[in-house]
Amino acid sequence: MIVTLTANPSIDRTVMLDSELTRGGVHRARGAVNDPGGKGVNVARVLTASGVQAMAVLPAAEHDPLLDALAGKGVRYCAIATADLARTNITVSEPGGTTTKINEPGAELTAATRDELFAAVVDLGRDATWVALSGSLPPGIPVGWYGELVTALRTTSCKVAVDTSDAPLLALAASFPESAPDLIKPNSEELAQLTGVDGDELERAAAAGDPTAAVEASRILLGRGVGAVLATLGRAGAVLVTAEGSWFATPPAIEAISTVGAGDSSLAGYILADIERCTPADRIRRAVAYGTAATALPGTTLPTPEQTHPESVTVRALDSPRSPNPSTSPHSVSSTSQTLS
Repeated sequence: MIVTLTANPSIDRTVMLDSELTRGGVHRARGAVNDPGGKGVNVARVLTASGVQAMAVLPAAEHDPLLDALAGKGVRYCAIATADLARTNITVSEPGGTTTKINEPGAELTAATRDELFAAVVDLGRDATWVALSGSLPPGIPVGWYGELVTALRTTSCKVAVDTSDAPLLALAASFPESAPDLIKPNSEELAQLTGVDGDELERAAAAGDPTAAVEASRILLGRGVGAVLATLGRAGAVLVTAEGSWFATPPAIEAISTVGAGDSSLAGYILADIERCTPADRIRRAVAYGTAATALPGTTLPTPEQTHPESVTVRALDSPRSPNPSTSPHSVSSTSQTLS
């Protein structure tokens, strides 16, 4: 079983335009859809559509439409009771793949709800292969909460992935190596937040065929105890950096329709390949294939296996790692090898 946590879930409403968005203008939408959302929910949706048992953990009111939406997608969930309905996030999708997002902050969670969420994730993690902690944190949860969860999950046998940004990401990194996960999935901007590099330059260099800067930045995180870094670099593809080496994957040329959920689909693709005991090259290949497939789909539509084409992704093995030996941290070389062999 794969467990995902979405502490700040949402109903994602996507409005699709036939023309470019004009600030202050009046537009007629060609369509709109509502889907259960939040990064962990998206990961669970992709895994479920791929035939893998997933459990989405989230706070929700008893009659929240979000729960009906999850059930409609066939996604199993563990809902921790809260008084307020899930927020609504709005995405405006333009032709060519440009998306504008307006995300509500989410309702404040009580200390009791927060503690129940924490306990549920750790309890479910005892029987899970992976636990994915994804997305922003709502009011009422301290920014260091993900670090506390990762540390608690170390008492179980599951592997832990984290995909977040801004203050929760920086707080997590501040408590490395104790809170260092088995996998972290930053995009270029988040990798820049963690390491002080220029995120735009990472993407430009990778698009030109040179992912060296992204790899070196990822190695900084390995030196601080992280088991593996899957850094997504937009249209340029992604790099995977582990104790065994590094790989650069480039996607095929596609017509981008919407980038919503692309990073979450990449994480799901990686986990799918991991539980099949694929090589690191095939794990990043699957991750990029799923992320690319999501980008080619409208709105918040997420890919099924039939819509992904891993054979069209080019993977190049890069040089051996030069980072400090991770065996000096709680993530020993042997445990990392088990995760990424």
